[in-house]
Amino acid sequence: MELVKAYDSCLQLARNHYENFPVASVLLPKKLRNPVAAIYAFARKADDFADEGSLDNKTRLAKLNTYEKELDSIEQGITSRDPVFIALAHTIKKHELPVLQFRKLLSAFKQDVTKHRYDNFEEILDYCDRSANPVGHLLLALVGKNNESLLKLSNAVCTGLQLTNFLQDISVDYKIGRIYMPMDEMKNNNIDETFIRDKKFNPDWQNFINLQLARARNLLTDGFPLGSHLDFRLGNEIKLTVSGGLKVLDRLVKINQGQFLYQARLNFFDWNLVIFNSLFSRTGKINKPS
Repeated sequence: MELVKAYDSCLQLARNHYENFPVASVLLPKKLRNPVAAIYAFARKADDFADEGSLDNKTRLAKLNTYEKELDSIEQGITSRDPVFIALAHTIKKHELPVLQFRKLLSAFKQDVTKHRYDNFEEILDYCDRSANPVGHLLLALVGKNNESLLKLSNAVCTGLQLTNFLQDISVDYKIGRIYMPMDEMKNNNIDETFIRDKKFNPDWQNFINLQLARARNLLTDGFPLGSHLDFRLGNEIKLTVSGGLKVLDRLVKINQGQFLYQARLNFFDWNLVIFNSLFSRTGKINKPS
């Protein structure tokens, strides 16, 4: 009964938190909904420790360190009282998931507290490799498809989605003191942090953002075939997720034609188009714009 309540708590968290991309949706095979929700709940709550509220940095790091100790307890077979870790311990044991991937997520969330600027795109990719890619690795491990070629596709999807979120959250992140944009490329395009602070828009800013949008799109496009290598329902979940990300990028491209970027929320009609495009893609590929 305690385990059932723990998973229910994780599912409720996943369903209540707004995302542009579906989490633990009805498209997922029923057997995956509980473990995916447990993984999501861990990542969501840890991310909130790093981002939400008015806690000081010392307290944020202390809370994240508590999660690190909870992972230690799982490896040692010690039962937790936290519903998230009750569910997560069961998921990790049942599906033989690598705890290392959860530790990578925590390392990225800790970095959010201590590092607020990125010198170049390589540093951003390193962050994505720990903040986003582990989720894909864990999902593939759940279904026994974590071979090298599929992990590469998964990394493209997860990094592409992360970059997409960075782009539509530029102003949101700046308000909490963070810029997830390559500082060297900003400098090379004759722009600085005042563009973000004041939401300036000019051809230099537009060109810089177009480069970032193209990178995100290329990654999502490259990763889209992942869905065709997985079982029907999970594969369509992946295709839907990638198609949703691409639709957000379409919105951002239009915004970047004449004003500073803002969050692009998808509406009912957008999602109908996304579902159609993802479910009826016969080739398992999406063409890149010329």
